[in-house]
Amino acid sequence: MQSINLPSILTPDLGLLFWMLLAFLIVFFLLKKYGFSVIVNMVEERKAYIDESLEKAREANEKLSGIRQESERLLQEAREKQAEIIKEAKATGDGIVREARNKAEQEGAKLLEEAKRQIDAEKENALRDIRQTVAELSVQIAEKVLHEKLSDDKNQQQLIEKLLADVAKAE
Repeated sequence: MQSINLPSILTPDLGLLFWMLLAFLIVFFLLKKYGFSVIVNMVEERKAYIDESLEKAREANEKLSGIRQESERLLQEAREKQAEIIKEAKATGDGIVREARNKAEQEGAKLLEEAKRQIDAEKENALRDIRQTVAELSVQIAEKVLHEKLSDDKNQQQLIEKLLADVAKAE
């Protein structure tokens, strides 16, 4: 059989193993003495930074929550104040409308009373004029009746009809 020539690294001999182990131990010792502490310090610093960042994030969330609550409280106060202002404005508007209505009713009543007084005064004037006219007509009729000689009922009736026709023409 033929032997296969493999590279020496795959089939190490005892000397190579010794030197590799010695090199590994030297590198391990140097890393342990100088490198691991630096790496552990960097990991610790990174851990502290992450912990600090988490704490700051938690504080920021708490502040944000506080700000949300405060903004909700302010919004609620603003809504309450808005409702109060609207209620006051409505009450004021109702008062103004009620006052205007009362004033209009008073003015209307005053105008109605004045109109009634004027109507009564005109009515009195008209009645006075009618009475005066009737009185004047009565006196005129009486004068004409007395001036004419009335001998019988037929003449009297004709005279009255004639006088009434004259009066109707005069108006």
